[in-house]
Amino acid sequence: MKNILIALTIFLAASQVVLSAEPARAAADRETAVQTESVRIDGAVLFPVRGVTAHPASERAAAIAKRITAFADDPAVQVQSIVTVESDDSTDIMAGDRFIMSVFDADAEPDGVSRQVLAKVYAGKIRTTIETYRRDRSSRNIVQASVTALGATLGLIILMLLLWWGYRRLIALLESRYTTRLRELQDKSHDIVKTEWIWGSIRGGLRIIRIILVFLIVLFYVDLVLSLFPWTRTYAIPLLELVLTPLQSMVSAVIGYFPKLVFLIILVLVTRFILKLLRAFFQGVERNRIKVTGFEAEWSIPIYKVTRLVIIAFMVVVAYPYIPGSESQAFKGVSLFLGIVFSLGSSSSIANIIAGYMVLFRRAFKVGDRVKIGNQTGDVIEMRLQVTILRTIKNEEIIVPNSNILNTEVINYSSLSRKGGLILHTTVTIGYDAPWRQVHAMLLTAAERTQGLLQEPKPFVLQTALDDFYVSYELNAYTDRPLEMVQIYSQLHQNIQDAFNEFGVQIMSPHYLGDPKEAKIVPKEQWYQAPAKRDESGGPA
Repeated sequence: MKNILIALTIFLAASQVVLSAEPARAAADRETAVQTESVRIDGAVLFPVRGVTAHPASERAAAIAKRITAFADDPAVQVQSIVTVESDDSTDIMAGDRFIMSVFDADAEPDGVSRQVLAKVYAGKIRTTIETYRRDRSSRNIVQASVTALGATLGLIILMLLLWWGYRRLIALLESRYTTRLRELQDKSHDIVKTEWIWGSIRGGLRIIRIILVFLIVLFYVDLVLSLFPWTRTYAIPLLELVLTPLQSMVSAVIGYFPKLVFLIILVLVTRFILKLLRAFFQGVERNRIKVTGFEAEWSIPIYKVTRLVIIAFMVVVAYPYIPGSESQAFKGVSLFLGIVFSLGSSSSIANIIAGYMVLFRRAFKVGDRVKIGNQTGDVIEMRLQVTILRTIKNEEIIVPNSNILNTEVINYSSLSRKGGLILHTTVTIGYDAPWRQVHAMLLTAAERTQGLLQEPKPFVLQTALDDFYVSYELNAYTDRPLEMVQIYSQLHQNIQDAFNEFGVQIMSPHYLGDPKEAKIVPKEQWYQAPAKRDESGGPA
């Protein structure tokens, strides 16, 4: 029972609040429904008038302004003839026997005066407006306005010239006084603070100030000239309001946003300073000025780029809530759209970038190495995040996507040549009638004559196959010049031809059409024909 009484009491109290709020809401709705519009002559506001649904305030104000203008253009209408006349439900303002407007009780109700008093005030304003209207259109006033406009134009030209001259003089003065100090600051900061950046900021700031001054001067000049003549005065005030209202809103928004703006500026400056320090550190590692154990010099710039990307991404995440409009749905929609477009359009690029870092850290090759990637052979001249650039011996530039490098074999001719040397090898096939010891000796002689081949470790010959009609001999020799391997191969082949010609052995791969009359064997006494020599073990020297 007690709970029921409490609920009933609360219900009655709420009902009382609702009932008391209904009249206030109805009054507010009625106040909102009443429309007002200002009567304007030559851009100046005379007084406001009220309207109703059947006769809106804008139509009523336009009709009154049209009648006042017509009376002002009619010299027969005397200002003293404008009087107020009473009727049953309104007070009319008349110019002699010609009607200007009516003032109703509803017009005077918001001001708390009678309609008679309000009508007299309106009549006085109409008389003053007509006098001003006629005076502004007099020949004397038009001549004065023209002279004033001409003087304002000359003043504008002189002011623009002075502004241009003063800007150039100020820039020259600043450069002459502070250039040396800025260079000293750059040297002390070890190029972290750049003179070009400071001068660029100063020039940009002064240029913005000059543009704002020019804009304001031109704006006030146009407003002044338009306000001098009665035919253009209507556009002067709206033009000024059209420009100043958005500027006022922008200034108010900037003042309200100023704390967030200061935070963003400090965040950008701190991030920029950190990136400069990181770049200086990694450049020192790249140039071997800074030694880090287990860290290769060629890793420095790619690692710096990844670190820079992470820092910038973190800065954007931190700065996002402070960006103007970041909470709006439009901003979120555009961000989502750009994210989808970026993710769809950059999938292959991101794959190549990741592959580029994997290639870098795998240390499969480095700039300057002679490599073979798939079917392409050349010298590595540049390693980028997305591609690796090769230069072939024909001076062709080949661009290989890094993702392709991960999916194919890579032969590096230079990596081991720095330690034990790269083995160059070539094969010749000689018939069974040639002593193998003689062939070995001739091949080793050709290797000794070839420039670019190392004598230690010594060259060696392998017999890789005993085919049906000939023997395959493979000459192997070491070189520490992998970039010259094509020239070395060419010279080696030339020397092999010369050695075989000198000792009368044909380089050929015979094929049988039938059994020969004599067996194709080498007699033992011919096993060590020149240039072959016996060693202590009985084998070829």
